Amino acid sequence: MTHTLFALLQAGYYAEPHAARFDGATIGMFFLIILIGLAGYLVQARLQSVFKKYSKVPFPGGLTGAEVAEKMLRDNNIRNVKVTHVAGHLTDHFNPKTMTVNLSDAVYSSSSVAAAAVAAHECGHAVQHARAYAPLVMRSQLVPVVQFASSAATWVIILGLVILASTQNAIVCWIGVGLISLSALFSLITLPVEYNASARALEWLKVSHTMQGAQLAQAKEALSWAARTYLVAALSAIASVLYYVLLILGRRN
Repeated sequence: MTHTLFALLQAGYYAEPHAARFDGATIGMFFLIILIGLAGYLVQARLQSVFKKYSKVPFPGGLTGAEVAEKMLRDNNIRNVKVTHVAGHLTDHFNPKTMTVNLSDAVYSSSSVAAAAVAAHECGHAVQHARAYAPLVMRSQLVPVVQFASSAATWVIILGLVILASTQNAIVCWIGVGLISLSALFSLITLPVEYNASARALEWLKVSHTMQGAQLAQAKEALSWAARTYLVAALSAIASVLYYVLLILGRRN
């Protein structure tokens, strides 16, 4: 997001007469990126607030996040995944390479509604892996490709703009856009993965009677706000692609 805003502010072609037709679209994109950035900040702030609030609500039965995770794995007949502790705040994740559910400081040993919800969500990813959930498999396959694309895209775009300025050949620019589009595709695929993991978590919490009533509703609220952070990230990635498309079209025309 920061890189895109920086590139937008640095772009000097807006004053060129032949690019005038793109001014309105580019300015609109500028405000769209700002709005998405603001939305991301507000969603993240709300997530932190909700997590802090429900971290103070005791979990019925007194199970810790680690114990909830272990119970959900057992109930889903998953025996090859270990529950481990990692440092940090909301750094919880499932690692398919090490077959571990990694829970953060505020989740692993906490007996709160928030901790139980996060632990169950991460176990939802373990269940997806065990069931070969298609979007998760696709996302895992894209990881090395996206890592390369993310590191190379900026330099390819810069090289492409230099070539475009001197030769009017935009092929390298479009290759750069293709690399950026891979990151956007990754963000889009991440959405069903995260929403499905939350749905699996909430279904298990309900069916297993691990949570009921108000606590279940609180867990649902916490996971809903967590999922919205991925939605904003996907919108941001799409906006970045559209921005560079407008940038290249403006340079060509």
